[in-house]
Amino acid sequence: MVVPDKGDFVKIPLNPEGRKVAGAWDPAKDRASGNECKSYGAAALLQVPGRLHISWQDDYTLRLDTDSGTQTRLFHFDGSPRANEASTWQGSSAAIWGGDEPRDRRDGQGGPVQDSAGRLVIANAQRKQADYLKVVTTRMRPGYLQKNGVPYSGNALLEEYFDTFSDPYTHSTWLAVTAVVTDPQYLIEPLITHAHFKKLPDSSGWDPTPCRVDEPR
Repeated sequence: MVVPDKGDFVKIPLNPEGRKVAGAWDPAKDRASGNECKSYGAAALLQVPGRLHISWQDDYTLRLDTDSGTQTRLFHFDGSPRANEASTWQGSSAAIWGGDEPRDRRDGQGGPVQDSAGRLVIANAQRKQADYLKVVTTRMRPGYLQKNGVPYSGNALLEEYFDTFSDPYTHSTWLAVTAVVTDPQYLIEPLITHAHFKKLPDSSGWDPTPCRVDEPR
């Protein structure tokens, strides 16, 4: 992968304001202002070449780390609002298995199980069997959809769908991620992107790097 040239945003449905901002991109200014991570925000992070590490931080929080940019995303399953939470590069992400409803409700098993606080309880077996994971992210700091300064605003909405599949020929396991960015401030229509990650046998290739303004990763 190479960094697109300044002004190369033909595949992004930018409106006039978005094209104007992208055309004014100045990597030196981003470095000087400490904004090296603008292309590593949630809306673009999984488009940056690199490796992922996914683990459970606690019973209700799935953690996704990237070695490119050394970023961490947290996917919250408890459904509780995070009022007054400041905007960050990775934003605030709410997650649910299988889309709009918990798996036990969709399968006709009598409705979801909740704890004493009213939070959805998802058994380990259900985590493994869910069809896909849907994540909705808000409260993102303004950043870039591409390394060459294509913008998204602080009001952008990111919807992601995570799914796994096996290659019948190599028997490799893959993670497929479809992302939809909606941002009326800079886009004339939602931007849809896809990313694929191959499951590796170990972490020997893990290579944490800092955010870089105009390098591929």
